[in-house]
Amino acid sequence: MKNSDNQLSIFKSTFRHKSPFLNNLYRDRYLYMLLLPVLAYYLLFKYGPMYGIIIAFKDFRFVDGILGSKWVGLKHFERLFSNPEFYNILKNTLWLNFCSILFVFPMPIIMAIMINDIYSGAYKKTVQSFLYIPHFISWIVLGKILIAMLSPSTGVINSLLKTVFGIDPIFFMGDTFWWQVSFIISSIWQGTGWGTIIYLAAISGVDSELYDAAQIDGANKLRQIWHVTLPGIRSTIAIMLILRVGSVMDVGFEQIYALQNPTVRGVSEVISTYVYRLGIEGAQYSYTAAIGLFQSAIGLILISATNKTVKSLGENGLW
Repeated sequence: MKNSDNQLSIFKSTFRHKSPFLNNLYRDRYLYMLLLPVLAYYLLFKYGPMYGIIIAFKDFRFVDGILGSKWVGLKHFERLFSNPEFYNILKNTLWLNFCSILFVFPMPIIMAIMINDIYSGAYKKTVQSFLYIPHFISWIVLGKILIAMLSPSTGVINSLLKTVFGIDPIFFMGDTFWWQVSFIISSIWQGTGWGTIIYLAAISGVDSELYDAAQIDGANKLRQIWHVTLPGIRSTIAIMLILRVGSVMDVGFEQIYALQNPTVRGVSEVISTYVYRLGIEGAQYSYTAAIGLFQSAIGLILISATNKTVKSLGENGLW
């Protein structure tokens, strides 16, 4: 018995000496066990289905299955890059995302700073509740509400413009310019509240003594925001910007689908709706898989480039 205990202790000491990584893994085994459900989720629902990417290089047919379908190489990519319609859709996708980064991305930061300066607890909670509610409502519902509000005949917005400014009714959802404006406004309406949660949490971590020091130095509120608040949440802004740029090739399908109509399809057709129209409605699975693979590759390049740029500026990136 003593010999076996001695051998076990010798084994443990040798194991610890030769493999510190495995030793630490054994030491924290219960913590790693907590990660197993998360790892299982990503393996089953994220990485497992990725084998289906190969249909982008095949003429996929249901009767043959994924593995049994005929290999066609880069046929669908050649079709993709020779299709003039795709370049217009790519332009729409990039333009709407650029507008979202320019106008939508800063709004949660601005609202978080404004809410943080509200001293009344009841009023602050009320404002936050009204901001958060749209995030939890389906885009189909929000789209119907927005379309009703912007209706040229019965919409409250056109009625207000007519009554107050004497402006004739505007067909917001039927004009290519006003549709894009409506898209940006609806994005701000739906997404600002959720984003403020992240930035409010970041602002709460800024040292209050820095504000006291700024006040002693005579800094007004705007100076405090510029020199204390924004530098204090700069790392959070950088991370959120990396994630936002990484999804620049993806415009939310639900929002576009809820607001889209044939009149404005020239500016509202994006990659996600194009894939739905050709892949689900048109059953062109291999072609749309090629589009999805191209979209993912560009997203990976963008997020990697943005991450590297942010790190070169002295901030912490995603990796």
